[in-house]
Amino acid sequence: MNSGVDELDARIISVFTERPSIGVLGASRALGVARGTVQARLERLQERRVISSMAPTISPAALGFPVTGFCSLQIRQTTGQSPIGEHLAAIPEVIEAYTITGTFDVFVIVVARSNEDLQRVIDAVVDHDDIQRVSTQIALATHLERRTLPLVREAIVDGDGREKDRSEPASRTA
Repeated sequence: MNSGVDELDARIISVFTERPSIGVLGASRALGVARGTVQARLERLQERRVISSMAPTISPAALGFPVTGFCSLQIRQTTGQSPIGEHLAAIPEVIEAYTITGTFDVFVIVVARSNEDLQRVIDAVVDHDDIQRVSTQIALATHLERRTLPLVREAIVDGDGREKDRSEPASRTA
């Protein structure tokens, strides 16, 4: 299966990322391609899970959760990851969780209403018999939020399914 995207796929992803409410008809007009082409491409990108969601991006800070914490968890290695995942999923302030390598086993991103509220959230996170230790850091500033458009542009393949040659500088027009 081709894991890249072609130039048109990348343009479609870009227009929906930059203008989420544009709609298929608006995107087809902006891109200069048929509405059916945009719709079919979107469906294929969703089937391939290149586009995993058309849901709006929510700002926890705008909802009243301006504090972001990063928790690294060490877990007891007897029951596996599933019970920990289920425990974390039950805590609304846990917005992401990953199994990781290294000294810790699980990396969790949490949000809170304040630093004091963060303590409550951390207490809820560690309230599981299989969690042995937690180390938490608090984000002071956000320099770069989750972004994927640069990856989309990097993943463009040519018509034969080969990655585009990025070793040559882009041509310039006068």
